[in-house]
Amino acid sequence: MNFIKEKNRIYFEDDSGKLLAEITYFDLNESTVEADHTFVDSSLRGQGIAEQLAEALVDEIQKQGKKIKPTCSYVVKLFQRKADKYGFIIAD
Repeated sequence: MNFIKEKNRIYFEDDSGKLLAEITYFDLNESTVEADHTFVDSSLRGQGIAEQLAEALVDEIQKQGKKIKPTCSYVVKLFQRKADKYGFIIAD
């Protein structure tokens, strides 16, 4: 899946422009972003799309040398469940 990256948002649309999946975030300070929302359309649920979005966010934020403060319930649970994979990027 090819996600589109914009400032504070990574998302996917269908050919008609309908939003099918997104993760949003914003700068808390110069070294930390807050991941505050994840959405996946019901037509794509159960396919691992939300985790792919989170992974794309981790990759983007890691490139920027920043950390992520997860407040979105999905991202909080994902980072807890896979602490060995995502623990390095979580802001204190």
